Amino acid sequence: MSLNSKKAVVLVSGGLDSATVLAIARQAGHECYALSFDYGQRHRSELLAAAKVVEHLGAIAHRTFVLDLAQFGGSALTDSSIALPRQHAEGIPVTYVPARNTVFLSIALAWAEVLGAYDIFIGVNAIDYSGYPDCRPEYIEAYQRMATLATKTGVEGQLIQISTPLLHLSKAEIIRRGTDLGVNYGLTLSCYDPSEQGLACGQCDSCRLRREGFSVSGIADPTKYVSH
Repeated sequence: MSLNSKKAVVLVSGGLDSATVLAIARQAGHECYALSFDYGQRHRSELLAAAKVVEHLGAIAHRTFVLDLAQFGGSALTDSSIALPRQHAEGIPVTYVPARNTVFLSIALAWAEVLGAYDIFIGVNAIDYSGYPDCRPEYIEAYQRMATLATKTGVEGQLIQISTPLLHLSKAEIIRRGTDLGVNYGLTLSCYDPSEQGLACGQCDSCRLRREGFSVSGIADPTKYVSH
């Protein structure tokens, strides 16, 4: 396996944050390998958005990994019997998907080893986020330690870095950064409950954070919302 420090696996969901991360990784000179997940999510329109984002920003390859977490349920994003919240609530929300980032990062880690990539980029954020435990800095630090211990690459002395360039940025700061890098946010979809036409509901927690971010940033929101 030939290791190349400029190769990077970038998790791309189709949302605002992951599009920004892909743009950041490309600006840093990485050869980007985009990775999306079809995990049984109710908002599968995001996969179409992910394909558009990757086409717009560019990548060496784009893989969509099929992983049916819906068979476990336990989240409003994978179980249609659990109502999606329309108001922000304290604590860990019902939209938390059990162990999702751990699962996603593990798949990305496997692909990185095969590619000989030294970097994995993920758009987790510890400021404007919904209370998910797997978006915290201490989680990323713990996963980084595990990744070094668990891989042939790590044992042989080469670190695969879990890169989180958005970790300490507000949503408005993320939007400004991406806009400076030429990200077309009109291609992205952050909504947990989009219409069949892929229009954002404008009411879920993810839409709320997105709307507030554009408002604070002073940049026009290009999102297509369902008319209410």
